[in-house]
Amino acid sequence: MAHHQPAEKEKNIDSLYYLVAVVCGLFTGVVIDNGIGWIITFGVLFLLFAALFLQVFVRGREQR
Repeated sequence: MAHHQPAEKEKNIDSLYYLVAVVCGLFTGVVIDNGIGWIITFGVLFLLFAALFLQVFVRGREQR
């Protein structure tokens, strides 16, 4: 039994998608430079888009 390899766990990289989305959203808000309200708004919008992307496109690919 020593020659059996343990099953590898799948890594959950959802947090990476969320982190990239928030950073891109905040960066977009900074580039537009209309105030702190827009920076936060774009951060939240990109975070919601990342959640939609994960639920529709990434999760849907597993079912095919």
